[in-house]
Amino acid sequence: MKGILLLSRAHIAISLRERVTLFWFLVFPILLLSILALIFGNSGGEGNVRFDIALVNEDSGDGFSGMIERAFGEMATPAEGGGEGIFSLAIPKSGQDRGAFLEEEMERLSRGGLAAILVIPAGFNDDLIGALTGEERPAVDLYLNRNDPGSRMAGGIIDQVIAGVNREILIRSGRLDPEGEVETKAGWIGDGEERPGYIDFLLPGIVLMGFFTAGLFGVPGTILYSRDVKILRRYWVSPLTVPRYVAGFAIGHIGLCTLQFGAVYTIGRYAFGARLDFARVDVALVLLLSVATFMAFGFLIASIARTPNGGMAIANILNMPMMFLSGLFFPITGLPLFLLALVYVNPVSYLIDSLRAGLGVGTAVMPGSLRLAVPLGWIALSIAVAGMRLRWDVER
Repeated sequence: MKGILLLSRAHIAISLRERVTLFWFLVFPILLLSILALIFGNSGGEGNVRFDIALVNEDSGDGFSGMIERAFGEMATPAEGGGEGIFSLAIPKSGQDRGAFLEEEMERLSRGGLAAILVIPAGFNDDLIGALTGEERPAVDLYLNRNDPGSRMAGGIIDQVIAGVNREILIRSGRLDPEGEVETKAGWIGDGEERPGYIDFLLPGIVLMGFFTAGLFGVPGTILYSRDVKILRRYWVSPLTVPRYVAGFAIGHIGLCTLQFGAVYTIGRYAFGARLDFARVDVALVLLLSVATFMAFGFLIASIARTPNGGMAIANILNMPMMFLSGLFFPITGLPLFLLALVYVNPVSYLIDSLRAGLGVGTAVMPGSLRLAVPLGWIALSIAVAGMRLRWDVER
């Protein structure tokens, strides 16, 4: 047992002395966490999501068209105001040509600089009064950018605002009795008083990303390099056996991942205000399963590659697809069928799903049995292939 512990300590010491390894193992996860948290950290909290929209009121009256304009004004804060409104509203200045303003905003919308444009057409008030007496009802024009997901989100919110204005118009015209409306009674379920923010969603993904890159790059890199420079050959002339070497290597790798987790969690908790509680048995088991899965992947790569450079090439090929087709950083919705097939065979998808569910960040999407079976299946497959193919010594 002493030899195994000495080997694990040597593995940790060697890894921490390598500057490149230290950067990708510790610095990069913290750097990525900081960048994403600073850019998207205001997402997900009430009043923090803001959409840039423009509103052009071409109607001359101040009746119902003015009601719509005021409704959006109450929900908006001008871009230079620095407020917390859900909209940043652009409207024509006094005396400004509305046609030129609209043309300018259309150009911004096409470039992605604007989420939506709402146009109240001329004669809207008169048309609406006519609609209350049975004539054809008027419409406002809403322009969105089909290539911008944020534009679609803004369009849905604008529809809700217009629905609220419609209700107010019906009440004022005597066509709707508020007392007779169906009432919605909301009940909240959950332990926390506040909704999880983006940092709470992001932190588990960064933790697993760190484990993933450590297993995908660190494990095969260490084994293949040690084999090629004949470090392993020196081990084999000692009483050390392959199973004891693997045990020592695994303990050292778990120690490195623990150090990495501590650094990432500390930054997320104290620098960006994450409120997650990792001190739970189910969460700890998911983290341990994640380390084991990614370490097994590393052994699988080491068994396939012939050289350290070949191992790094295979790891790079797998790295991006497996990370971004798993939901580590952003929710995965609306993917084409062939990409969804890759999501469902990707063990990272199940591990991050289990981790977030255990932490209370979100509801598990994957079936409970598969969240355990798929990672265990990949571990078994990796061990089987590595057991048959992995060469522990250079060819004589």
